[in-house]
Amino acid sequence: MEHFKSSGNTITSVIDREIVVNRVFDAPRELVFTTWTDPEHLTHWWGPKGFTITVQEFDVRPGGVWRYIMHGPDGTDYLNKITYREVVSPEKLVYSHGDGDEDESFRVTVTFADQGKHTELTMHMQFKTVEELEHVVKEYGALEGAKSTFDRLAERLTVVTGG
Repeated sequence: MEHFKSSGNTITSVIDREIVVNRVFDAPRELVFTTWTDPEHLTHWWGPKGFTITVQEFDVRPGGVWRYIMHGPDGTDYLNKITYREVVSPEKLVYSHGDGDEDESFRVTVTFADQGKHTELTMHMQFKTVEELEHVVKEYGALEGAKSTFDRLAERLTVVTGG
């Protein structure tokens, strides 16, 4: 399965068992990294439009855990557990993304490339099988969800930078 989609400034692609999301943000790398790793910021933008989160635990370091509940617009709650594997500030995050039942549904690598006043952010979400990836794309709208989440991050960065 191979799929590429550009929507606004966010480019999503699906190759084999991986979703790749890429976007250049109009903010310096340190700020984008902080906005991605500080719960005060995350509660304003994490998740697709219409979703909110409640942070239960937050510890960004190798072996640290971020637990949160994502609240869907229809009232459905989704338990999430992120376990950080690698944290290289402000360059890279690697984490396992799971739920209430499984520690790792997929592995995520996020890189923050310094482009002066801009940051190129690339997120790789690698699933165990092509079938699992296809399921989240079809069942949960993962590609549109990623685009919407990156749009919300861009909006948050605009607020934080006063732009």
